Amino acid sequence: MIRIYTFQFNPFQECCSLVWDKSGEAVIIDPGFYNAAEAETLYRKIESENLVPKMILLTHGHFDHIFGVKECAVKYGIPVMMNRADNIILENDGAIAAAFGLRAPDVDFDTLPLEDGQTVPFGETVFRVIATPGHTPGGVCFYDEADKVLFSGDTLFAGSIGRTDNAWGDYDSLIKCIMEKLMGLDGDVSVIPGHGPQTNIGRERTHNPFLQPFNEPEPDELDWNADGIELRGGEL
Repeated sequence: MIRIYTFQFNPFQECCSLVWDKSGEAVIIDPGFYNAAEAETLYRKIESENLVPKMILLTHGHFDHIFGVKECAVKYGIPVMMNRADNIILENDGAIAAAFGLRAPDVDFDTLPLEDGQTVPFGETVFRVIATPGHTPGGVCFYDEADKVLFSGDTLFAGSIGRTDNAWGDYDSLIKCIMEKLMGLDGDVSVIPGHGPQTNIGRERTHNPFLQPFNEPEPDELDWNADGIELRGGEL
């Protein structure tokens, strides 16, 4: 069984997840910390749990998800894994960050490729990569089938979906991936998105206004308070 600790980093409140199991091996998903104070919260948690980071996994390459990648990779001597279709995003992150008045992230790091259907093992845990291009060309989700947890990055949010009006965004691709690859997962699969609160597949299948074809209530979802959704579609 995995354990998860999620941080909110940088002005965009990006969700970075530290994931580990009883082996003590860990992965760091989207380390977007922007300053030393934020970085220290991650490092302290790793130390306090006596964890051994094995790799950095990127759901996509947008600047708010990668601010801390280079520092983190160097500190722990671990590889960075990303779908290489997002190399174009890394190449332009400096200009995009500047448009928001933020410093450019350090993108001087190598990546190992992530492909659809690839398995990523660490400790006693295995993630399956689900390619979900649309928010970015190389966007992916990480699915832990054994523990029924999906790390959705900026593909799927609680009550929303990733924006596609950015450069290299593709709405048709995004919605197709969500419908065909994510909505068929079990309803009790927990979803940890790249911004905002956690949710689950059943809730999004029945209440997400961007996924109207699925909005037929399921019995175990009827008592859920839809007014509690925090829409995050405006996040990068």
